[in-house]
Amino acid sequence: MIIRSVARIFLSLAAVTPAFATVAVTSPANNTTVNPTVTYVANATSSTCAKGVAAMGVYVDNSLDYVVNGTSLNTTLTLKPGVHRTVVQEWDNCGGATTAVVSLTVNDAASVAITSPVNGATVSTVPLFVATATTGCAQGVAAMGVYVNQTKVYTVPGAKLSTQLTLAAGTQNATIQEWDNCGGTSKSTLALKVVPTTVISNPVPPTAPVVVMPVPSGPVAPPSATAISNIQSVSNWNAWAEYPPVYDICTANCSGINFEMTPHESAVSLSGNATKFSISGTDSYADVLWSNKLIGVASTLGMTDQEHAILPTVHNMTLDLDIFPTNMAVTQDIELDLNLYMNSLGFEWGTQCNHLNGGVWDYWDNVNAHWIHTAIPCTLVDKAWNHITITTKRLPNNDLLYETITQNGVTSNLNITVPPFNVPSSWYGMTVNYQLDGNKTMAANTQYVDNMKLTYW
Repeated sequence: MIIRSVARIFLSLAAVTPAFATVAVTSPANNTTVNPTVTYVANATSSTCAKGVAAMGVYVDNSLDYVVNGTSLNTTLTLKPGVHRTVVQEWDNCGGATTAVVSLTVNDAASVAITSPVNGATVSTVPLFVATATTGCAQGVAAMGVYVNQTKVYTVPGAKLSTQLTLAAGTQNATIQEWDNCGGTSKSTLALKVVPTTVISNPVPPTAPVVVMPVPSGPVAPPSATAISNIQSVSNWNAWAEYPPVYDICTANCSGINFEMTPHESAVSLSGNATKFSISGTDSYADVLWSNKLIGVASTLGMTDQEHAILPTVHNMTLDLDIFPTNMAVTQDIELDLNLYMNSLGFEWGTQCNHLNGGVWDYWDNVNAHWIHTAIPCTLVDKAWNHITITTKRLPNNDLLYETITQNGVTSNLNITVPPFNVPSSWYGMTVNYQLDGNKTMAANTQYVDNMKLTYW
């Protein structure tokens, strides 16, 4: 009898022993605060059922809201604000089941606010997408992304997004989505009418000492391209005042020239992190140049490239930025430069909106060190955000190619080549410049710059 009783106890214990199975929930984390749209990601395994896991599901407050066959689960559920007890469960093919409890507090503060473009707008094939995300998750927003026709085409870390994307002509549906660090997500959608970008052919003045090249294919950066974003907010910009007529340089206590650079401006900004550039004074036609050493010697980003593994491979550069002029009536010039120095050669792709001297864009002749007018009008809008894109190339023979200038979605072809110039062999780096030129009375002038990005490959 004693042996029989022990056997019964053993069989009884065997009957209630749970299967050796696990449910590993990757998202969301237990006991966290999330947005109403919650992404569940989980996997299940079973070591006791030879037939494996049959299905997985999610219960919300004892209600089965989702089921999927197999050993993995990845779905998004919308939960009401408040406290919820959710359970991720697996069922095996032997009749066993295992659960993992995920307790959540759902807030209603998540949102994606889209600044550009507006829903229903007609846009060019390269519209600017600008959006900001908020969340009640204490750990904040992890990333944001853009979907076009349900295909993800762009992601960026953080709670702010600002980028230009190339869209096909026609009706396109776009979604900007945020993902927080608590497993939550929220999104806003757009319906856009995309029209082909207008291309203006630029006849080069016959007196210009340049070579006219065939029109290159569109400047589309490959997946391997590198982008340096928000350059306007990078620290350690250099600044110089320049006195006419030979434009001698002054770095401090410059009599007759006042200048200021104020980063992290949010009042006049697309991203919340713009930079304000201001000039004033009494010395007619004086200039102020701001420059940042991005790569190479004294890099502000720590990209010293001591092994010379980056710059010798660079043959394409695209500069994107947004400019907000506060008084174009006193804006003599706005200068934008890309500079590359290596192998005793200097490459300066200089462009300027020569507003008060012809109202056209100029390009810089490296060898003869002077500006040359193009036939491209400078059409910057006063007291508004203007998006500028400049594309350039370093050709195989080291000539510089000025490729295109795009102003608020309108692209003009330059297709102008100029040779490089000689520099000391110790010069090695890549820099960007932003310059404001004073008018005859050196009237006070303030401009804001945002979303400055350099893409190179």
